[in-house]
Amino acid sequence: MKKMNLCFVLLMATTLRFLNPLHTQEAKPTSRTVEDGGTGPYKALMISESSLPTHTVFRPKDLSTIGKTNKLPIIAWGNGACANSPWEHINFLSEVASYGFLVIAIGPMPQEGEQGRGSSKSSMMTDAIDWAIAQNSDKNSPYYNKIDITKIAVSGMSCGGLQTLEVAPDPRVTTAVIYNSGILGDPGAGMGGMPNLGKDHLLKLHTPTLYVLGGETDIAYNNGMDDYKRINHVPVFVANMDVGHGGTYSKPHGGEFAKVATAWYQLQLKGDKDAGKMFTGNPPGMSKMDIWRFEKKQMP
Repeated sequence: MKKMNLCFVLLMATTLRFLNPLHTQEAKPTSRTVEDGGTGPYKALMISESSLPTHTVFRPKDLSTIGKTNKLPIIAWGNGACANSPWEHINFLSEVASYGFLVIAIGPMPQEGEQGRGSSKSSMMTDAIDWAIAQNSDKNSPYYNKIDITKIAVSGMSCGGLQTLEVAPDPRVTTAVIYNSGILGDPGAGMGGMPNLGKDHLLKLHTPTLYVLGGETDIAYNNGMDDYKRINHVPVFVANMDVGHGGTYSKPHGGEFAKVATAWYQLQLKGDKDAGKMFTGNPPGMSKMDIWRFEKKQMP
């Protein structure tokens, strides 16, 4: 009899486990370290914040080291193909964050090996900025007084680059970086969901702007170079590496694109003139890097 009762209890426990939606699947991790956390001075963490589950945050793992003298500038990121996931860019974004930046990418945090689905909107980049600013003033937030809300970059790849350009006129933005992208000569000719921008939109840019392109085999090369030629009212730099449209985002630590990106963010968001020597001077430091071609206007 006792044996039968024990079997009944085990059966009921198993049944309840499967009926309870909390136990129908293993809980997904809410954070993880990408690669080794990056090569910068702050090992980075990729995290899903409960207050912003629509986005993925990359930031220094140990926030106790962040304070008045080294607050985190904000970088909002839009993905290629208008994807609602940064899964293709996590090596790159983690590497950037390891240099002391708060990177907020559109889309929920991807699990190990998970590819992103769904589409995103430019307004989600604005959502990221709004969230970061609110977190900085929230005494209950781990980011309280640890974010530099006066230094904000908008950045993105391909479709995310167009989203970047759409949001860049926001007066809070202090720099824009467009990767493997540029406004199409024929607005509306791109894939569905892309921001429908005309070339006149470039006149709305008000900050130093960087284009990082994949050379002539990059499908966005002509669009990006045409943008560069039309921008004459703000400092602008264009860098080309012959890797095509896919860039180097998935390479270890984001590859060469991450090195250029990090130096630009350090210059524009942290005032790091040593890092900025890659872009400043005549010729700039990039002239010593054989794999890159560049042009610049209104840059010191």
